[in-house]
Amino acid sequence: MSFFAILFALLIEQVRPLARHNPIHAGLRGWARWVSRNFDAGKPQHGWIAWTLAVVVPSLAAMGIHWGLIYAIGWPAAVVWGVAVLYVTLGFRQFSHHFTEIRDALDAGDEPLARQLLAQWQQVDASELPRSEIVRHVIEYSVLAAHRHVFGVLAWFSVLAAFGFGPAGAVFYRMSEFVGRYWSHRSRTQTQPASQALQEAAARAWHAVDWLPARATALAFAVVGSFEEAIDCWRHHAQRFPDDNDGVILAATSGAVNVRLGGEALRSAFAPNSSQTFRADGVAAMEDSESTPGREAEIGHLRSIVGLVWRCVVLWMVLLALLTLARLLG
Repeated sequence: MSFFAILFALLIEQVRPLARHNPIHAGLRGWARWVSRNFDAGKPQHGWIAWTLAVVVPSLAAMGIHWGLIYAIGWPAAVVWGVAVLYVTLGFRQFSHHFTEIRDALDAGDEPLARQLLAQWQQVDASELPRSEIVRHVIEYSVLAAHRHVFGVLAWFSVLAAFGFGPAGAVFYRMSEFVGRYWSHRSRTQTQPASQALQEAAARAWHAVDWLPARATALAFAVVGSFEEAIDCWRHHAQRFPDDNDGVILAATSGAVNVRLGGEALRSAFAPNSSQTFRADGVAAMEDSESTPGREAEIGHLRSIVGLVWRCVVLWMVLLALLTLARLLG
């Protein structure tokens, strides 16, 4: 049933994407604030307690509703619930409009507009970027956003759903990413900052949660791209990026489409305590890194990235369809 839930969620999200400012995400921000305000006492054990409550409780609630619907109504209701949860946690349209607008501006030769759109998307200073650097940063941010909004969610949802946990995996993955990013943002504000212990707990937990999905995404990119080059770049150049999980994905992407990634990161264009530094697309600010081998980023690479991502989606759906068919026949 996971295959049909994912398929319907992706189709609905393409037709009617979730609005950026919606009551569900507002409620999650309120939940994260309430947990940190009431359980963050500044010590490591308190940080882990707060993280567990913020992430595990919504996941258990999603699983509880899933099983309640099965017993009260039946599997069709549980599938509808799974589609609803995936609609909130999974989808390209939560970030792809940024990519499309910047690509269209570059196609039209309007580099100032492309810089402005990139600055608005990531809240960074892009005023001095040459064309190739605009393309490079768009590729890096878009690939990581695709992983966190689509492939990471697919991985956790599929695995836990196979063990009877329903859509809990999708909630667990997205909440793990969200609370770490949100609490890091809160630490830069003047009111109710998150403690260092809470931020460290959330960061360590997120790294562990994303470890396997990041490598699954990198492997999928290698399969649907240039396999040997992607694996070679993954093995020899992933360590050039500060974040281990992001480095695996970006290195595999670099080899898969033969593009040079990594280099000087963009800096925030806003004051540290500005509320504008919180980004809802799920991509954390990147640090400087060493460049990977490959061709200099060009506008054609953006089309290659779109093809790479969609081929990866097809690969996931084919695998899930085969597993679903095997389960039905078995």
